[in-house]
Amino acid sequence: MHRRWFVLGVVTLGMSLLAVGKAADAGWQAGGARLNITPGQSMWMSGYGGRDHPSEGKLTELWAKVLVLQDDAGTRLAVVTLDLVGLDRATEQAIRSQVAEQYGIPVANTALFSSHTHTGPVVGTNLKAMYAISDEQWQLVDEYTSNLIRDVVAKVGEAIDDLEPAEISWGNGTATFAVNRRNNRAADVPKLREMGQLRGPVDHDVPVLAVRTEEKLKAVLFGYACHATVLSFYQWSGDYPGFAQIAVEEAHPGCLAMFWAGCGADQNPLPRRTVELATEYGKRLGQAVSRVLEGDMQPIGGEIAAVSEEVPLEFAELPSREQLLETTKSSNRFEAGRARWLLGQWEANDGLSGAYPYPVQSWKLGDGPLWVILGGEVVVDYSLRFKNELGADTTWVAGYANDVMAYIPSLRVLREGGYEGATSMIYYGQPSVWAEGIESRIASEVQRQADIVRKASTKPQAP
Repeated sequence: MHRRWFVLGVVTLGMSLLAVGKAADAGWQAGGARLNITPGQSMWMSGYGGRDHPSEGKLTELWAKVLVLQDDAGTRLAVVTLDLVGLDRATEQAIRSQVAEQYGIPVANTALFSSHTHTGPVVGTNLKAMYAISDEQWQLVDEYTSNLIRDVVAKVGEAIDDLEPAEISWGNGTATFAVNRRNNRAADVPKLREMGQLRGPVDHDVPVLAVRTEEKLKAVLFGYACHATVLSFYQWSGDYPGFAQIAVEEAHPGCLAMFWAGCGADQNPLPRRTVELATEYGKRLGQAVSRVLEGDMQPIGGEIAAVSEEVPLEFAELPSREQLLETTKSSNRFEAGRARWLLGQWEANDGLSGAYPYPVQSWKLGDGPLWVILGGEVVVDYSLRFKNELGADTTWVAGYANDVMAYIPSLRVLREGGYEGATSMIYYGQPSVWAEGIESRIASEVQRQADIVRKASTKPQAP
């Protein structure tokens, strides 16, 4: 499977350069669409292992939103944002491959960005090892997932039909409510913030992409590196990212506001746990976006380049079948649940794999920013590292994209351990912690892809 995706990454880059749609020198175009993905019935909610019953109503709608961009040469990108905790590998592969088959947009040119709201439904097998729920509830999850795949693919087609000439521009803003949760006790945060003594690395950048037509602001795509965990109740909600999108759309009527999550795996919105705080953080993020929109944004021209590959990330060790059988008897229901999940994988695949096919994707938006797109729950160290190495003001780094299979710790966090570095692997059903080569393996691939897309998006200068 790893080799299949390596070939896809190379082939799709070639397809990008040959262009889809052949509209040479026609200028950039953009099209959008939205889909309400709020479950129509009560079902199990994702995000927290302590949940003990299905959903109870709705605070806000959940949305899937699509933006298709087409460059001067006709190459297209499909950006899909989802008010969900995350997608599993099978679900994201189904969506991206069907988009390629039906609309000719290569797999490398489609990215699925989950907001990581913890008040959305369970999807596919994402975090499946964490939940002990009925067969009836799993059937609802399967039905929801099948409908999601079908409907998101269809919305990409609607966005293509909506393509029209547009001016694309970008800029960066700032929002400061994200706090490093590994270095600051939640109860201490208000006082530490007041004293200017919050500790630990953070990324407070707010990347913004604006799509304008002659008539209006058509779409705004923005990101932030912070967990969507203000709310923990049983009502459907987009959490602060949902409220931020609402705030942007209210401030700019007719606009399609779309959120993507940065490397916020170790970042929390603090304090939290009230609707008022979720609304306030969303409002503050929306205001940061509006300030960028009202300022001097950089126009984007030139050609899109995209590449995508799955790289093997090794586990530190694998349990034996006997160890798994013994662990199924554990009084810790999460340990026992993981053991049962892994035994199922063992039977299906005649053993466990020593590595996971981790998705790394890179886009160069013409002469605009380099966008590094990573799967999993990525800690902030990666964002800070890649911005430092690839350009602090010209590099965007997304996490929670495509396949959200586990936390992705840096070497520092892996060695420190704790939830992000070790114990979270239980809830994701992974067999062990990652091996110590994880950060260097990802960084090497990101650098390789950055070199490729930068060269591909730069036109030779006329003599």
